[in-house]
Amino acid sequence: MSYPGYPPTGYPPFPGYPPAGQESSFPPPGQYPYPSGFPPMGGGAYPPAPSGGYPGAGGFPASGGYPAPGGYPGAPQPGGAPSYPGGQGYGAPPSSASFSGYPQPPSQTYGGGPAQVPLPGGFPGGQIPSQYPGGQAPYPSQINTESFPSYPVFSPVSLDDNGEPAAMTQGTQGTIQPAANFDAMRDAEILRKAMKGFGTDEQAIVDVVASRSNDQRQKIKAAFKTMYGKDLIKDLKSELSGNMEELILALFMPPTYYDAWSLRNAMQGAGTQERALIEILCTRTNQEIRDIVRCYQSEFGRDLEKDIRSDTSGHFERLLVSMCQGNRDENQSVNHQMAQEDAQRLYQAGEGRLGTDESCFNMILATRSFPQLKATMEAYSRMSNRDLLSSVGREFSGYVESGLKTILQCALNRPAFFAERLYYSMKGAGTDDSTLVRIVVSRSEIDLVQIKEMFTQMYQKTLGTMISSDTSGDYRKLLLAIVGQ
Repeated sequence: MSYPGYPPTGYPPFPGYPPAGQESSFPPPGQYPYPSGFPPMGGGAYPPAPSGGYPGAGGFPASGGYPAPGGYPGAPQPGGAPSYPGGQGYGAPPSSASFSGYPQPPSQTYGGGPAQVPLPGGFPGGQIPSQYPGGQAPYPSQINTESFPSYPVFSPVSLDDNGEPAAMTQGTQGTIQPAANFDAMRDAEILRKAMKGFGTDEQAIVDVVASRSNDQRQKIKAAFKTMYGKDLIKDLKSELSGNMEELILALFMPPTYYDAWSLRNAMQGAGTQERALIEILCTRTNQEIRDIVRCYQSEFGRDLEKDIRSDTSGHFERLLVSMCQGNRDENQSVNHQMAQEDAQRLYQAGEGRLGTDESCFNMILATRSFPQLKATMEAYSRMSNRDLLSSVGREFSGYVESGLKTILQCALNRPAFFAERLYYSMKGAGTDDSTLVRIVVSRSEIDLVQIKEMFTQMYQKTLGTMISSDTSGDYRKLLLAIVGQ
């Protein structure tokens, strides 16, 4: 597959690009130079933010954008391809209920990006031509559009042997790997001694659970019951409390059960934790969602879809019901003709009409594969000179806006989405410990390595540094051990 204009100039080189065997579909060597230096690692803060600016201390410059070319390391140079055109959207200050986006200057225009594309038939309003020379839409060299946020692209989609994207495969970029020379009975004995007698040896517990995979923890749990006739989880609950207890218990839950438990917890009692529903249902693979639905039924005796219907409403309810079907297309190849057609349909369902055809957005965003959605976003920006994320922000509000943006953000860069969620779980007064625990634990064996790298690029500080300043005690020690700090 080919992503015209990707990756943007100004970012570090990405190993393995293009993926082996796909050389012919990627731009020829030397077409896109990768100067180093984005973002400035360990460097000084950005200029002060304008009043009400974003993010907090050491934010961004006042209206007028960044310093002149050369003043911002890694900025795309004229003639380079930026990521996405955008006004209000992924990268602008949030509206009241939407997920906040990535930091960006209030106003900035880059040269060399996509302009309004005059296509046959008066596109975007007319019929899309069935065939373009070379098999894909033209990509103009001039730009005349709104500001373009600088969006960090981690890497092109790479596939492993089973056809899944690398970031969606267990054990490929996790900070926790299975321990060598693993002995479940020895570990069970260590935990028993740590909880026996007066006081609890939390450090011994941290040393064991943070360096074992989830599968190994399940074996420790079984060995503990076999050796001592007691339930390890009940013993841990009696010895621990607060955030440390929540983190330890999360680590000992099988991944599918933990997701199902988190969904149940989000809908139980007064109020609903909508962001937890979005975070889980809009980011998991088909198989993960189907497993969660079965586990939810078997463990809690409840139907997930019925609970969603009773706790949510309107277009947000419909989006979550679509997500819990687990029927998204997961073919990793991209159909560029379909991307053009979907882009036109989305434009005519939103920006190109009075009012919004919500069902069209739901249908496309709930069924297309993530690589296909990424291509659709690129086609949309070429066609309309607008960023699809910012268009969603203008057409929707509340939790349905957040859900749709989450899907698009994952299509662009899944680790960046989780990095953003982690940042805002700790930013400002207080810490959203449930979100912090849930993301660190659930991604620890999947893509937490990538999430950490994105976190550093986006916020000029490491994930470990922020965890250290926002948590304390054994809870902090265990979190840092999991993230590999």
